[in-house]
Amino acid sequence: MTRALLALPLLSAALPALADPRETLSLDGAWEVRIDPTDAAAKTRPAEASWFAARVPGSVQQDLIALGRAPDPFKGINQAPIQWAGLTAWQFRKVIDVTPAMLKRDHLDLVFDGLDTFATVSLNGTRLLTADNAHRRWRVDAKSALKVGRNELIVSFASPIRTLQPRVLAEANPLPGEYESEFGDEPKGKQTSPYIRKPKYHWSWDWGPRLVNIGLWRPVKLEAWDEARIDNLRVDQEAINAAEARLVARYRIVADRAGSFTLNTTLTAPGGKKQSVKRSFTVAAGINEISVPLTVSKPRRWWPVGYGDQPLYSVTGALIDGGETSDRIAQTLGLRTVELIRKDGSFGFKVNGVPVFAKGANLIPFDNFPARVPRAQMEHILQSARDVHMNMIRVWGGGYYLDDAFYEIADKMGLMIWQDFMFGGAVTPPDAAFRENVRIEAEEQVERLQPHPSVIAWSGGNEILAGWENWSDRKAFKKRVGADEQERIGVGMAVLFDRVLRNAVLTRSPGTPYWNNSPATDYEAPTDTDKDGDRHFWDVWSGSKPVERYLDSCPRFMSEYGFQAMPDLSTIRGFAGDGPLTLESPVLKAHQKFLAGEGNSRLKLYLDQRLRAPKDFADTVYLTQVNQAQAIDMAARHHRACRPTTLGSLYWQLNDTWPAISWASVDYSGQWKLLHYAARRFFAPQAIVTEHRDGATRVALVSDATQPLAAQWRIRAFDMAGKPLSERGTDAAHTPLDAALGARGADVTLTPLGAQEVARIIDADLFGAAPANASYAVAELIIGGRSVSRTIVERAVPKDMAYPAPGLTARWDGNRVTITATALARAVMLDFGSIAAQPSDDGFDLLPGENVTITVASQADPQALQRALTLRTLGPQS
Repeated sequence: MTRALLALPLLSAALPALADPRETLSLDGAWEVRIDPTDAAAKTRPAEASWFAARVPGSVQQDLIALGRAPDPFKGINQAPIQWAGLTAWQFRKVIDVTPAMLKRDHLDLVFDGLDTFATVSLNGTRLLTADNAHRRWRVDAKSALKVGRNELIVSFASPIRTLQPRVLAEANPLPGEYESEFGDEPKGKQTSPYIRKPKYHWSWDWGPRLVNIGLWRPVKLEAWDEARIDNLRVDQEAINAAEARLVARYRIVADRAGSFTLNTTLTAPGGKKQSVKRSFTVAAGINEISVPLTVSKPRRWWPVGYGDQPLYSVTGALIDGGETSDRIAQTLGLRTVELIRKDGSFGFKVNGVPVFAKGANLIPFDNFPARVPRAQMEHILQSARDVHMNMIRVWGGGYYLDDAFYEIADKMGLMIWQDFMFGGAVTPPDAAFRENVRIEAEEQVERLQPHPSVIAWSGGNEILAGWENWSDRKAFKKRVGADEQERIGVGMAVLFDRVLRNAVLTRSPGTPYWNNSPATDYEAPTDTDKDGDRHFWDVWSGSKPVERYLDSCPRFMSEYGFQAMPDLSTIRGFAGDGPLTLESPVLKAHQKFLAGEGNSRLKLYLDQRLRAPKDFADTVYLTQVNQAQAIDMAARHHRACRPTTLGSLYWQLNDTWPAISWASVDYSGQWKLLHYAARRFFAPQAIVTEHRDGATRVALVSDATQPLAAQWRIRAFDMAGKPLSERGTDAAHTPLDAALGARGADVTLTPLGAQEVARIIDADLFGAAPANASYAVAELIIGGRSVSRTIVERAVPKDMAYPAPGLTARWDGNRVTITATALARAVMLDFGSIAAQPSDDGFDLLPGENVTITVASQADPQALQRALTLRTLGPQS
């Protein structure tokens, strides 16, 4: 690409010299990139030492992949060949043409929304800016360095690892980090990631690859303005009741000289009704804070999905200078209150005074290359969450602060966002300079997200304090460094999480709860226990304990727990190709990051514990997904039945950053695993919970409704031939009812916003003398004559159950297929092999004689779907 193609005329029209409107010119799009001439790699890689095409926003890794100079690390076993890019210094270049009219403006600011990470910005050879935080916006006045005609903008990036490594290697006891490199670029125990403000998952995680990105990863622009500009608008909600909401619009005005201006503030209600307030004021040179009170009569409140609507108000501000508008700003907001529930160890959230049981999952970054994530991808993941009755997403702290579009979508969908600050698990540096860098980052990000009603809480980060307190490697580190250094590091973390980040929320988003870490107790008690605060429970999966351990206790708020499964077979074929595969295939181990690539052994361990032997690789994929769905179903229903002790259940994890074997319920290609379909059942607004333990079945009913609901429940037992064994309900005294009442279900009034145990039935009463492996029970919750929730009770693990041949048949009508079973069919999956297809339901149970009609969404035609379909169940395979 020639320089002429990169030349960008700033503005061609002549403009008046004074107090013109602020104008923004995007510098996104075509740039050039090369290895920094001072880097040794310039000699060993001459092709990349010359300028080649780049795209901004993006990363040099994306540019290399786009031009075929590096293989796609998401395909096959291609992660190693691209690692050199993160170990190299780079220069990005853009040529800008500037007109005389533009240079008459008072200010020409370069604004970088994201520089990743150690960056130096030069314009026409003049150094303007040095950056060291990928999570911050960087602004610099560039007018003094600009000239009429051609201007060369250079952004130089140093390698994060190479920059920090001398310091880390010189440390006798480097700070404990997160995940060790598998490529030898960092010695074990000598991680650079704790010392930098950059997305932590770039150094890899147990679900994602090591891709240490470098580049301008968010938009770049040039802003022209005169005299004054609006730097920020924050609308604080001072009070709200049914009659009115009292708001204050708080502006930050940056001025280069003293002067008089007018602010015109307009509030638009959801129905379109507007009100405007004008205020004249005088500013001094520098930063000025201006407040404008607003009142909303009969305010409409924003509610989480399932509890009400999501009305949104807008506030726009116009800065008027001499009768003309010189700057504008707009915010969209929702009116609501949030309260953190904290009493005797409890933890949860009230929204508008209503205690909301949090149902949802943890969200990791959408991609290892965040600049290429479109709005549609974010919308698909959030819509998938909403479609299965989730109401909360935790944005995990090892990634990056997401784009505005993400929170706009959540606002409209009524999804509550638990937002972590971006700390992923590493011990943080104790120095004041690091904390000051974080302070600016935190205040910027809280200020940016403050208008969004979906952001109902901020947390200091992920597992930093729990790790410092409980993890064996942290305990060993503290012992090595001694008491004085241990105290210095511990105090530094306390100042960071208890003061710096807390103050950012208190001052930039008043009324939003802050929680010092996850899991945590906000310094009130030991962390990560069932007794107090939120909990991350990993005895199951990471600790190899049986899934039944989920039933052992009632945590206050389960903010992490998870179980792995393979992605959809079409996703696997997309990265692994069409050859034969086993759990030990190198390509599958490369896309399994748990246990440094050996995590597929954990999949096998749980398959051996619980399920039948797979007959082929496609069946292995199916069985891992069944195991995942059943495990999380058991845990989530238990958490809901523990209400009010437990007030939230967020499983790990919702999505993937790349095509991987992981804990996600929606894989990287957007395909739902069986877990995600199961979530629609276990997160249903009203649900029945059955737990078989110690020779008895406990039955509980849960309801998210704010009002009592009339309902019935019933439980019916059968042998494997379909013969009824018993049919039971219970009255208030928990005594067996007569057959007629049992047939339609026992009447019950569902407790609002609660859970209630309605029965504990011993096996002899429910199953009689039937063998444990040859009988089962079906429990149902019935509202308005319709079964709204159903679960199967089994007394043995699935591998020991004597399931009958299910007799499954499929009858197609276009893209709709009706599945019928002649006998019990457990966890029925519609498997389309290498064809990507999403059924409207999957992983369901069919009783003898039942049928269900499924709509299949796919780019493939119905005939191809019909030919590809394999029906899988836990029963005997044909």
